[in-house]
Amino acid sequence: MAAIVLFVFVLLATAAHATQSSAPPPSTTHIKLYAHEVVSGRHPTAVTVARAPTTKASKTFFGEVFVMDDILTTAADDTGKPVGRAQGTYCSASRDSFTLLMDVTFVFTAGEFNGSSLGIVGRNDVRADVRELPVVGGTGVFRWARGYAQLSTSKFDLKSGDSTIEYNIFVRH
Repeated sequence: MAAIVLFVFVLLATAAHATQSSAPPPSTTHIKLYAHEVVSGRHPTAVTVARAPTTKASKTFFGEVFVMDDILTTAADDTGKPVGRAQGTYCSASRDSFTLLMDVTFVFTAGEFNGSSLGIVGRNDVRADVRELPVVGGTGVFRWARGYAQLSTSKFDLKSGDSTIEYNIFVRH
């Protein structure tokens, strides 16, 4: 009886190993994109949907919630081709610093990833030169995606509040 149990165990272990080794290894892709956020003018791409109460924490906008639908391009200036949209929400999640909690989906509408998407969720300390957020999933060619996105502010207009954020995304899929 013990020999049969051992035989079945070895057979199952061999089958599991064969299944694992026959799967192709995940590929890693680096994508560099720019999200153009417009909060000024008649056609903003980000709007406030909940205001924070007026308190000492208001200097960090603590409690405010925003919705965005930013254009994604391949360059920081007007020469970049539009490849999709950065759609999601973010809120000011710190009373002490300008730190956002973001959930954003990069929806690709052109280029080699057309029809696919990436989900990014995490803490964004806006004051840091480089911020890192996790890639938590995706669709299309990015199904089962995992990775990280490094964000840096490429351009920020103090007067209008408009900005361009560079995203360097490293994703395994």
